[in-house]
Amino acid sequence: MSVKVFDTKEVQDLLKAASNAGANGTKGDARTQQIVLRLLGDLFKAIDDLDITPDEVWAGVNYLNKLGQDGEAALLAAGLGLEKYLDIRMDAEDEAIGLNGGTPRTIEGPLYVAGAPVREGVAKIDLDADDGAGPLVIHGTVTGLDGKPVAGALVECWHANSHGFYSHFDPTGAQSDFNLRGAVRTGADGKYEFRTLMPVGYGCPPQGATQQLLNRLGRHGNRPAHVHFFVDGPDHRKLTTQFNIDGDPLIWDDFAYATREELIPPVVARTGGTALGMKADAYQDIEFNVVLTPLVQGQDNQIVERPRATAAA
Repeated sequence: MSVKVFDTKEVQDLLKAASNAGANGTKGDARTQQIVLRLLGDLFKAIDDLDITPDEVWAGVNYLNKLGQDGEAALLAAGLGLEKYLDIRMDAEDEAIGLNGGTPRTIEGPLYVAGAPVREGVAKIDLDADDGAGPLVIHGTVTGLDGKPVAGALVECWHANSHGFYSHFDPTGAQSDFNLRGAVRTGADGKYEFRTLMPVGYGCPPQGATQQLLNRLGRHGNRPAHVHFFVDGPDHRKLTTQFNIDGDPLIWDDFAYATREELIPPVVARTGGTALGMKADAYQDIEFNVVLTPLVQGQDNQIVERPRATAAA
């Protein structure tokens, strides 16, 4: 039988006590108290409205235990659209202040590793042999909204191998620390280039907590082939973005909701890879030009502070 107790004094007093909201910041952190009061209240209200049973509540608690044990909280945040929602809000904030244009942002994902060696202009980042992947050159020019090249921009790039694994997170342990990860500093012409291998799409760990929930929702946990970027230039805001590999069948069915129409550059077949030090003469070429947006009142208002992996170069 469904009962409604959320609006009772007992429950409202419980919420205030649990969040310590009545302390008004004299004990504890006022912002944390505010957020916990709201989120806990929303949860209590949902239990009332949906008649969520004790069994279901404890199943959820146990799920959170598994999510932490699997280290997949950030992956689930992408899969449930939370990371995309944050991007939607940031896009709206830009529009509200009249800041238009620039390469679109999209989600970072959980697999960045800080500390990749920085090269000038060009970096060859396929450190390990990979028979399943053909050579790929990714290149472009970093400019501002005025179209002028941005000198001294730092372009960071990372992507998966032909098995869908990222170095540092590869469960097989087969990859070098910074395989398929690199960083390039642009010169006066704003140009960058990465010589690498073609990535493939991949899915969530099949036995992990994220896929477990997606199965209950009747959803897949797969991503199209893609390449991640951070681009940071003097007097410009740092851009977090990625592009999808054109032709991948999952481009418009990405479980992480990262696809944007402007972020699907064409793939062009070329020759001459041997002269570039690549594994074969025939290679694929992707031109991905980046347009950065200016600082807002001298500040980068889109920097996101979150835990990220690090490794020594």
